[in-house]
Amino acid sequence: MTYSIVARDESTGQLGVACQSHFFAPGASVTWAAPGVGAIATQAFVDGRYGAHGLNLLDGGVPAAAALDQLLRGDDHPDVRQVALVGAEGDAAAWTGQACIASAGHLIDGPVSVQGNMLDHDGVLPAMLAAWHRGEGDLAERLVRALEAAEHAGGDIRGSQGAALLVVDGARTARPWQHKPIDLRVEDHPAPVAELRRLLACRRAFDAVSGTMFAPGLMVGPYNEPEPGDRDRALAALAGAARVLDGNPEAEFWRGVLLARSGDLASARGQLAGPLAANPRLDRFLDRLADAGFLDHDDRKDLR
Repeated sequence: MTYSIVARDESTGQLGVACQSHFFAPGASVTWAAPGVGAIATQAFVDGRYGAHGLNLLDGGVPAAAALDQLLRGDDHPDVRQVALVGAEGDAAAWTGQACIASAGHLIDGPVSVQGNMLDHDGVLPAMLAAWHRGEGDLAERLVRALEAAEHAGGDIRGSQGAALLVVDGARTARPWQHKPIDLRVEDHPAPVAELRRLLACRRAFDAVSGTMFAPGLMVGPYNEPEPGDRDRALAALAGAARVLDGNPEAEFWRGVLLARSGDLASARGQLAGPLAANPRLDRFLDRLADAGFLDHDDRKDLR
């Protein structure tokens, strides 16, 4: 009921998995990954043990092929499973049970594996792999391009419903929650891969917003530019984010706040005019930012 891709980016070490299915919320069951450990897709008649136990085995240093073999030997019904793993060193392994519904299969090429069942025809997986190899950009971009190629080639014979994209960093860490740059799910949508593409653009835009909101000096604590040019770089990033988030004033609002914090109150007033017109309650929010110490109260008055 799913096609997916697991891969390791050889330039960054990042690990990722992406999937699409004519099924509700496939990201809740299909996609698994841990920083510096590996990425797994478990599909067809999904068994979550392949994800949870598979990551435990990879974390313990078991190569992907050996981990998969161990998981299959512990399964009473491996014939209905489809699973793919890629380890932190880029070793990939996959399995397609003989009872998986056609068109079904997998293709492994170095640190990447594409797999699917209930596909429209046998050409879907080669199209995914070709798109991966043609792809430019970071790991998330290449994974989404592989899904788009699958859709263009025919995808799931039943149609589309949900999709997911999960990317983690390549180094082991005691704080895995800080090393999961992309975790997106489309639970139910008539064009889930296209929606996943839109969400990826939003994710990147909000990275610019959060990168400013939580930046010491620029936004947190007394105003201070950590390095020369940091303010202007943040303003440029927020302007780019605002173009992506057309209709959502978040990036424009924080751009105005940053201008005010840096002392450019005239530019801040002009920048904030649009967000305040779109959402008048943000005027009261500016008061609360001043009360919390993000803005000087006198500066806040000058923004009216």
